[in-house]
Amino acid sequence: MPSVDPMVNSSHEALHRIFQEDPGIFTRSFRSLGIPFPEPVTVSQLSTDLTETKPLERRLDTLLRVDTADGGGYLLAVEAQGRKDPAKHSSWAYYLAHLHAKYGLGPVLLVVCRDEATARWAAGPHRIGTPEWPSLTVRPLVLGPHNVPVISDIATAARDVPLAAFSAITHSKKPYAADILGALAGALKTVAPDTALILGELTELGLADTPAAALWRDLMSANLSFFRSETSERLRDEGRVEGRVEGRVEGRVEGQAEFLLFALEDRGITVSPEAAARIRACRDSDTLRHWFRRASTANSTDDLFRDA
Repeated sequence: MPSVDPMVNSSHEALHRIFQEDPGIFTRSFRSLGIPFPEPVTVSQLSTDLTETKPLERRLDTLLRVDTADGGGYLLAVEAQGRKDPAKHSSWAYYLAHLHAKYGLGPVLLVVCRDEATARWAAGPHRIGTPEWPSLTVRPLVLGPHNVPVISDIATAARDVPLAAFSAITHSKKPYAADILGALAGALKTVAPDTALILGELTELGLADTPAAALWRDLMSANLSFFRSETSERLRDEGRVEGRVEGRVEGRVEGQAEFLLFALEDRGITVSPEAAARIRACRDSDTLRHWFRRASTANSTDDLFRDA
């Protein structure tokens, strides 16, 4: 498999590029949700440029042609969506109509998101026309934290490593993201080095600037033989200079503490300066992981520290 394209440089790119690396994620995800798309026989990547002769440029994120065993097929148009954007309704309608006219195949629009509010908005339906008679109705399929499985043990992750990577990206803002990343890091050791490289780097890009990204870089620093991103090269060089396991452990717990604070903030829980200092001062990884699990149901930091 080829290395990740240099143009892939954002979490937006990673959300849709993972379908180029393994289009089967689409059918596997929706089969578990009760929508039985047929297994692809061949998949070919098509141009994402939907511009016509007029100077208005329109581009999809990823466009795949999927051929199935029964001689049929469909087009899979993948859009990564980071926030609500009402202007997308008309763009999506244009994409679907244009693709159907150009290729003569039924297009399926898949929108992938990292937060539940955007995912539920994207699902629609989005009606275009008058209230009395909408001429078009756009109904995207959506994958996000609300329906992508949480893969947090190594055995499950190893059975479907691309889906585990996608799980890590879509759930990157959740308190349990650390467990998913740990499972993915272990599962990457079970696949071919080139595949591990691509999925590892796509995961890093997909995590963007969340605290989960710092945890992921730390996990990858423990086994960098197949992970050659800019981050991993820097960590490898630092490891050669310092040569101290203690430094890596210290960085890991600091990353866990910051991620825990981020998770609490994301849930709307007020963290006092005293509570923040206590979390940052903790140097026991097991304790931090225990607090992570409590953070998903806690109503205050008092719940977090209960029975400490």
